[in-house]
Amino acid sequence: MSEQQHTQSTAASEAQQLRQQAHTHLKERDWVRAEEAFQKLIEQDKQDEDALIGSARALDAQGRYQQLHAIAEMILTIYPNSAYGLAYKARALQKLERFSEATIANDQALLLDTNLPLAWINRSGLQLLQQKFVEALRSAQRAVELAPNDARTWANRGLALLNFQRLAEALECFNRSLDCEPDYLFSLQMKGEILYKMGHMQAAVENAQQVLRMNPTDVPTLTQATLALRSLERYSALKDVSKELVKQTPNSLFAWENYMRAWRGMGRYEEANEALDRVLELEQKNVRYWTIKADILYRLERYREAARVAERAVRLDQDYLPARKIREKAVRMMYRRKEKQSPRPTQPQG
Repeated sequence: MSEQQHTQSTAASEAQQLRQQAHTHLKERDWVRAEEAFQKLIEQDKQDEDALIGSARALDAQGRYQQLHAIAEMILTIYPNSAYGLAYKARALQKLERFSEATIANDQALLLDTNLPLAWINRSGLQLLQQKFVEALRSAQRAVELAPNDARTWANRGLALLNFQRLAEALECFNRSLDCEPDYLFSLQMKGEILYKMGHMQAAVENAQQVLRMNPTDVPTLTQATLALRSLERYSALKDVSKELVKQTPNSLFAWENYMRAWRGMGRYEEANEALDRVLELEQKNVRYWTIKADILYRLERYREAARVAERAVRLDQDYLPARKIREKAVRMMYRRKEKQSPRPTQPQG
């Protein structure tokens, strides 16, 4: 063997080893390392279709849709009739909210390969966005048949079923999705929403905790956890979750109200009063919040302030009975305290 042949053989062997590593990274969902390996292969051969498609898959999994669009265009420049190139182009365009272009590219992909799972995933996703739920359910079912081990196929089917209020079936789909990919954030979020709707509050909390271990700042999950914990009256846990929700959404009335209610439920009225001040900054004409403010001041034995706040609540809504009751209680206690503090007249000595 000549030196040139030996060099070519060595390069081919190294490329094959790198390709195997890249595909292993894909199977292990190590998307970053997979992308790096495929990029090295593309640098060696810009027409390496396997490496281009592998790179597209890794970019899609990382949510890098601008780069995905670029690599899909590269594929189509070299291989104009690539169904994968068109499907990944459609995927990128869909995520970039260029829906008309995405639909055209995806339809072209399906014309070239009617059994391409990614194209059916794309079609069901686009139909869901267009609120074509009957068609989306059919497309998602086809995707499930073609790729039963792809978490996205089950997720799209679950979302379509959810829009028909078929909660039990939708929940089963999201569970199947999570069997394929246990850390699939979208399916975990949707599962939590369904569990809450079905009244399975403890399960909803456990599901939210799983998501928050992966992403402690995920606002939809913090919201789900807040709703479930408040329903269960688990105020200590509610305080921690709503505190993070306040941090992530500092102008959210929902977040501040639940943070206040957590302190109030724990009997920590000073902290509840401070949180309620922020609630009232956000919503100044809510008779219920002013009534809660009066009640907290009453519990803190600040009766004069409680009476004044309750009076403000009554002015907002004269027919709101809780405000009137707390005003009466506060006024009664205010005068009772005044009577106790007044000096008693000295009795004459007989």
